[in-house]
Amino acid sequence: MVHFYGIYGVGAVIILVFSRYFNKNNFTLFLGGYAIGSMTEYLISFLVEVILQTKWWDYTNYVLNVNGRVCLLYSIFWGILTIILVKKFNPFLDKIIKCAASKISIKLAKKITVFVIIFLALDCIVTCYAQDIFVTRMAIKHNIQLKDIEKREEAYYKIQNNKWLSNFIDNHWNDEKMIKTFPNIKVEDMNNNIIYLDSLLPTIQPYYKKIFDK
Repeated sequence: MVHFYGIYGVGAVIILVFSRYFNKNNFTLFLGGYAIGSMTEYLISFLVEVILQTKWWDYTNYVLNVNGRVCLLYSIFWGILTIILVKKFNPFLDKIIKCAASKISIKLAKKITVFVIIFLALDCIVTCYAQDIFVTRMAIKHNIQLKDIEKREEAYYKIQNNKWLSNFIDNHWNDEKMIKTFPNIKVEDMNNNIIYLDSLLPTIQPYYKKIFDK
């Protein structure tokens, strides 16, 4: 199954929904995107850390960051992307949707919309589950003492006893796939040490070239 970084889609939808309140000019679009994008990024980072006990990104070493969840640089990127999204991409997408709407029935369009929503929701759930298993596997293999390691170990060994499920995980959620999907994922052990999981698998390279150091 494909994995998505939900923050980009969620951020884009929220920005488009509220853009009518600040779509006066490029400057107001920038400010609106800066604010909404930053709040969305902070909230998702907080929820991921609380629910999954992992961190998808960390801006602690960046200038003017807030709890490592948002920083000035990427908030500026949100503002710039908002201008592109509202002025360029969304009008183009509207044309495609109108063209498609003229060729299919409303009933079919609703079915397609429901299907896409369900697919994305399921993908989000499965992605979180896969990530949780990956973190547990790495903790066991590399003796990382997570705060809930005993509970994780119990759940993990139950999975290993299920041959079909364990084979599925090995084939679709192996270390390479997970590191390439979440190249900056990190965990915090009982001693509050931050461990980047990609550092434990140095032979696996991400899809992109890193510009900024951790």
